[in-house]
Order: sequence, then C-alpha cells, then structure tokens
Amino acid sequence: MDIKDWLIDIALVGMVLLQLRGRRLTAKTLLLPVALVAWAATKYLHEIPTSGNDLFLIVATTLIGLALGAGAGMLTRVYHNDAGEVIARATATAAVLWVVGCGFRMAFQLFATQGGDEAIGRFSTDYHLDPTAWAPAILLMALAEVIARTVIVAWRAREALLGSSDRGRLGVQ
Repeated sequence: MDIKDWLIDIALVGMVLLQLRGRRLTAKTLLLPVALVAWAATKYLHEIPTSGNDLFLIVATTLIGLALGAGAGMLTRVYHNDAGEVIARATATAAVLWVVGCGFRMAFQLFATQGGDEAIGRFSTDYHLDPTAWAPAILLMALAEVIARTVIVAWRAREALLGSSDRGRLGVQ
C-alpha cells in the first residue's frame, strides 16, 4: 500500500465526512469519488479470477459494497436551498456506512501489507481462493459502493431540482 492508496482512502472518507455539515452538490463533488476509484481500478484491476471460490468472494464483496453505498446514498439528505442550489448532507448513519466500507478496505490493505499476508494465504488455501482474487474483490467493493452512492445521490438531486422547479412554477415556496 503506497501513499496514493492512503490518500484515495482518506479522500473518500473525508468527502462524506465533509457532507455532515451539508455541501453544495456539483458535478465535481459528485463524480470525484468515482474518478478516484476508477483510477485505482485502472492501476490494480487487470483481471478477475474466477477459479475455485474466487467468483463467490468477488460477488460477495461487490454486493457488500453495493449495499453500503446504497445505504449511504439513501441516508444522505438531498435538498435545494433558497438560492436553488442542491445541497447534500450526509446523516450520521450514512457517514457510518461509508466509513465502515472504507475502513474495512483500509484495514484489510494494512493487514495484508503488514504481516497478515500469511494468514490471508492460509485462508485462501483453506477456502479454495486464489490469493490474487483479493485485490479485485476489494476494488470492486469500492467501485460498487461509490457508484451506488453516486447514482442514488444524483437521482435524488435531480428529484430535488424537479421539485423546486415545480414549486416555483406553481408559486409555492
């Protein structure tokens, strides 16, 4: 795990923690997490192993990421302010879900690079996993988490904007 990996993980956690206070939602703030994870995927995701139980591991971690991201997205308040800007404000529960996903990946990476590689190897052997399946599993978990949250927050932002234009047209505040 190099400094870029740490910075990506810290940035992903920081982006949601900053939303605890509420932030204006822009294309940049919405798509930056996707860009960060996509960059990591291009760096580390070269193939997806499917032998033994590899596919099960990859599907399971991806579904966990999807659930965490969807939960974080649904539990983020998205509304428009008086200036017509869309604001995203993560609830404490949304932030916890997001940090659980990012924290798990950071802990796993730290464990794998700081002496846990033998334990991971034994586990992989015992459960018929190729040790190279872990990196794609973790990356696809992150990608699913980020994309699920982004899609849900973007959809809710669109709904908030449509709702504000309807109220404006109807003369309702």
